[in-house]
Amino acid sequence: MRPLHIALAALVAAVWGVNFVVIEVGLGHFPPLLFSALRFLVAALPAVFFVGRPKVAWKWIVGVGLVLGVAKFGLLFIGMDRGMPAGLSSLVLQVQAVFTALFAAVALGERPGRTRVLGMGVALAGIGVAAVGEGAGGPVLAFVLVIAAAACWGVSNVLTRKAAPPDSLNFMVWVSTVPVLPLLGLSLLFEGWDRDKEALAGLDWSGAGIIVYVAWITTVFGFGAWGFLLRHHPASSVAPFTLLVPVFGMSSAALLLDESVSPLRWCAAALLVGGVALTSLAGARRPRAGAPASPEPEPEVARAA
Repeated sequence: MRPLHIALAALVAAVWGVNFVVIEVGLGHFPPLLFSALRFLVAALPAVFFVGRPKVAWKWIVGVGLVLGVAKFGLLFIGMDRGMPAGLSSLVLQVQAVFTALFAAVALGERPGRTRVLGMGVALAGIGVAAVGEGAGGPVLAFVLVIAAAACWGVSNVLTRKAAPPDSLNFMVWVSTVPVLPLLGLSLLFEGWDRDKEALAGLDWSGAGIIVYVAWITTVFGFGAWGFLLRHHPASSVAPFTLLVPVFGMSSAALLLDESVSPLRWCAAALLVGGVALTSLAGARRPRAGAPASPEPEPEVARAA
């Protein structure tokens, strides 16, 4: 990769990592489900009028929109609202690579090789260490909600693989149109009209800036730049930069939110990042009729929050 493209990939990882800090600050302005709905509303409008028609079938757009937009982000925002720290969320969410490999084995017939199985085991060990740390002094339910969000992310990755969108920005913008109404409905049902109205009535420049960051910077710029990199370089060259996301997430949370990083959390981080690296970058084996299984040419490329 050219130095400029390396810098762009690192910038995207930084944007996605810092996003967890922005989400935590935003949860002080908005209820979690309303916040998630606003994120997708602003990401979709007005971008949907400039990216052209959808390039994949609507069933994939709706499926990914519901699983990624409603389930994954709804659970993540609720988990963080219930007390899951921003830095730890950025780390734990990366276990999506393990769920993706497991769901791909079931749905796509991809048999994980030994290296990928080893990576899955190491990443799960990291989750276990993180769980021990949270169980000792953190909100266990919030931790479980973020794990569930990672599982939903794994499902959406498999659906995205099946959809095979030729333009990731076009796909993400259209996907962003799907969760808005379901999330608004869930917000009204569970968070209440009075709470939503109060949050919207109190919208200030700080709240507006947060929405712009999570919608336009993280989603539109982030996915647009990532798609550009994938069009110019093999996925195996671009994918490793996603491992920087929890690094930026944990460091920015420590600097901006004064989140402490205990030795146990550092241990969990090392195990998770190492396991995700092995799981994401090792090839899976896809059985083919009449022929022995062979490694896939490119590894899984996941996106961040």
